[in-house]
Formats: sequence, structure tokens, C-alpha cells
Amino acid sequence: MIFEHASESDITKAIISQFAKDMDEYIESDVIIIGGGPSGLMAAKELASRNVKVLVVERNNYLGGGFWIGGYLMNTITIRAPAHKVLDELGIRYERYSDSLYITPGPLACSKLIAAACEAGAKILNMTKFDDIVIREGNRVAGAVINWSPISALPREITCVDPVALESRLLFDATGHDAVVVKKLEERDLIKTVGFGAMWVEKSEDLVVEHTGEVYPGLIATGMSVSTTYGLPRMGPTFGSMLLSGKKGAEIAYDLLNNK
Repeated sequence: MIFEHASESDITKAIISQFAKDMDEYIESDVIIIGGGPSGLMAAKELASRNVKVLVVERNNYLGGGFWIGGYLMNTITIRAPAHKVLDELGIRYERYSDSLYITPGPLACSKLIAAACEAGAKILNMTKFDDIVIREGNRVAGAVINWSPISALPREITCVDPVALESRLLFDATGHDAVVVKKLEERDLIKTVGFGAMWVEKSEDLVVEHTGEVYPGLIATGMSVSTTYGLPRMGPTFGSMLLSGKKGAEIAYDLLNNK
């Protein structure tokens, strides 16, 4: 087999032109999701499947968060019933471990979820750090200020690199325990967080899904950012509520978008 001709400059042009095209298209989105973990990706997949224009912003060079590696660097994912039904929706192979607990390989589950979000039409912007919120009239969240993640690693004296802003009708905080979007609101005395509590798996998973929703006009919290916002127990390495929280967040966002 002989590859057809493509020069180094052709390859570089292809990368730059497509990236610029995507950025230009998604400077304004219906929904921007900060955090490409399981709840963020699940929300992106659900919304994009309904033709909502969705951009996922992820600070790492990979997607999936803890969904890749499970707990304690052992990449078996645990899902408590009834959240295993989401695995069926995504076509993820799994095994029944006990009456209420199911297991699946992290890399398999994560890659399937990423593929589902991308195939639904969600756009991904990785190696990109959330820097701040965009606020509009009435103190409504209306977008995100972003910058390249590697800038954070530069020496302080050369880090004066201005960020850029993206606008959206709704913003998601799917950043896990850090809840970095919600924290920006707290810095401005617009909201007060409690911080997540000690681990209590059974209590936490139910409460995370129950409290998933709009925490401030224009901002929806999903996954463990919900725990940090409301002082709920942490749940450790099980991911059913992450997936269901993402689905619920998407439903709420879809209703908000269509009732405006």
C-alpha cells in the first residue's frame, strides 16, 4: 500500500483551517458545558441529539474524568441500578456483580460515551481552561471566559495572556468536586456554596440527581459540582448518578431553551 501525497503544509493547513472554522461556529452556542467528565458528556450527548448546539470545554487533553480510571487507579467502573439502563442506551457491555451493582471496563464505557456525544453532534474543545463567567443584564450567566490550559503552568512573570470569551444561552458546571463555575459566582457574592460532605454512597447518588438543576439564572450544575454547591455527601468511585445527573441536566436545559 502506498499513501497518496499530502505535504507537511497540507496537514498543518487542514488542522488550522478546521480548528478556526469550529471556533468561529461555536463562539456563540446554545449550551456550553464546562467539564468533559461523565455528567458533562452525558448532557452533551442528550442535548446534541435534540439538535441543540453544544460545546464541551475540557481542561485536560483527554475526556472522561474519573470515568476512565474508576477508583484507586483500578479501571473497573461500578454502576448501581437502575443507572445501568443508561449503559444499555449507549451500547456499553457490562456484567452484573450483585443484585444492585453492575461493572464495566472504564476505557470501554468512557470511549463509548465520548463517541456517543461526538456522533450526536457535540463539539469538543479540550486543553482549554475555564477562566471566568460572562454576566449579562439581571446578573444572568451568559457564557464563559476561556484560555489555554498550558498557560497555567507558565512562570508567573510571563503569564499575561489574555483569555477570550464564548457566549451561550446556558452554561453547565460539570467540573466535579471543584465546581469551578459555581465558585466564580461565589467569588462575586452571587451564590453561597457549602462544600461536599463525607462519603455516603447510597445517600449521595440519590441527592445528586435530586438536586441537579439551575443553581443560578443561566447556570446548571450536574454531577459532583451539585454536591459541592449544596453540601451533599461525596460518593466515591461509582458513576450511575453522574450519568443520570447529566441526563436530568439536559432535560432541564432543553425545557429552559424552549420556554425562553
